[in-house]
Amino acid sequence: MSINNNLNDALQKLKLTAADGTSDNVEGCLDCLLQALAQNNAETSLKVQESGILHVFPRLLSPHCSCTAKVANVIAEIAKNEFMRNSCVDTALIPPLVQLLNNRDQDVLLQTGRALGNICYDSHALQAQLINMGVIPTLVQLLGIHSEHTALTEMCLVAFGNLAEIESSKEQFASTKIADELVKLFKKQTEHEKKEMIFEVLAPLAEHDVIKLQLVDAGLVDCLLELVQETVDSNKEDDISELKTASDLMVLLLLGDESMQKLFDAGKGSVFQKVLSWLPSNNHQLQLAGALAIANFARNDGNCIHMVEIGIVQKLLDLLDRHVEEGNVTVQHAALSALRNLAIPVSNKAKMLSAGVAEQVLKFLKSEMPPVQFKLLGTLRMLIDAQAEAADKLGKNIKLVERLVEWCDAKDHAGVMGESNRLLSALIRHSKSKDVVKAIVQSGGVKHLVTMATSEHVIMQNEALVALGLIAALELGTAEQDLENAKLVEILHKLISDDSSAPEIKYNSMIMICTIMGSELLRKEAQNMPFKEVVSKLRRHENKLVAQQALVTEQRLIIES
Repeated sequence: MSINNNLNDALQKLKLTAADGTSDNVEGCLDCLLQALAQNNAETSLKVQESGILHVFPRLLSPHCSCTAKVANVIAEIAKNEFMRNSCVDTALIPPLVQLLNNRDQDVLLQTGRALGNICYDSHALQAQLINMGVIPTLVQLLGIHSEHTALTEMCLVAFGNLAEIESSKEQFASTKIADELVKLFKKQTEHEKKEMIFEVLAPLAEHDVIKLQLVDAGLVDCLLELVQETVDSNKEDDISELKTASDLMVLLLLGDESMQKLFDAGKGSVFQKVLSWLPSNNHQLQLAGALAIANFARNDGNCIHMVEIGIVQKLLDLLDRHVEEGNVTVQHAALSALRNLAIPVSNKAKMLSAGVAEQVLKFLKSEMPPVQFKLLGTLRMLIDAQAEAADKLGKNIKLVERLVEWCDAKDHAGVMGESNRLLSALIRHSKSKDVVKAIVQSGGVKHLVTMATSEHVIMQNEALVALGLIAALELGTAEQDLENAKLVEILHKLISDDSSAPEIKYNSMIMICTIMGSELLRKEAQNMPFKEVVSKLRRHENKLVAQQALVTEQRLIIES
């Protein structure tokens, strides 16, 4: 008898099973079905769908039924086909399959896991349904109990990898012993493929701050450091891949505040010490991971101060020096990120300037890579904060100022454009120097600062207005034409008229109005606009400073009229 005849016979018998409630020779029918699926899965699956026998399966998925594992196997095979998955859901196969995850039989567990995995493959909605049905704690428990069973372990890991991609799963995972089980399993692995499978689960889970800490407590960091040590000098493709994954995961663990502080351990942590040794390495991946780790440790002022005291700045400068000419962009970006974060505490700025950080950072002005440009700008801006001498020196650097003005037009890279504007403003605000103002005016920077005053971010508006106020106070004659061309007067009117403008914006705009009265060109323009009416209303503003400045501004406008 041909396979087709056998299959039709088996499907008919399974139908009768549903009709008369018997289960005679069900195993034989299922064997025939599995054989047909092995030969032609898609065609056989279609026949199963057309026969309508799927509704028999929920009754056969009983923990007391001897053929449960084979039924689950059949479901796993037919659910490999996308067109069968809805039918599996519609015939209510998911609830009995989920119940079977509490079974003790390893074959039943394996086939059940396969069936659920295939039905829910690539469907976030169905995977979320499994999460709501509580499969995560059950699967974590299974991993602990059956950790010696290779196929079951792999089934659990594949399931974790899929479920961990769904945000709602993270809280459930955090309430289990997943960290302990994965680390325990990782320690036993010698094969690259098995380590990769565990890494694929660890990466999405380690995005959750609670799980980060659990993984640190479970000893994952020691495993990663050991793996880095074993693979750092190898040229094998698998080892290079493992080194990258392990070092990337280490950096990911440092993104959580608690896990980061635990690993820093007041600068005595073994991880922190090890990371320092990565910076002078000849391996680009380790250099990158080391610089990123320092950047993450530097998210706390106390850590930053300690790291500057023990000389980390010089290690980062040495690393950058190795990547000036056609260097590795990711390493440049990471090292600059670390320097930027280290420059945030007030007490670090002068020390870092003395160490030559500004000069080293300026070497990357020629970079055409927006991520590097962005971090370079941020680092310089942090360094000159309240550092008048440094701001004066950098503000007179024509190459820097011209590059900033160029980047202020980088409309394709909003971050670079924003940081360039902010650094231009900072050079003026912190130096309060006529020479710096002249350099910026002559390089065409005024129009960008005027545009910055219209930013959607209040902090940037304010920085622009303060810088423009200093330009007007120190070099109004030099800047008046640029201020007129940039429509400053019109913008100031809009800023004080707009009800949504923050009080500090209204306040600084009115100071600016008073200052530009010293320019005949700008004064005439202001006199042609209804400033007095708006300013008069602001005298009743709820903010006292705004109300007081409105009175002063109104008097100045009357005098000049």
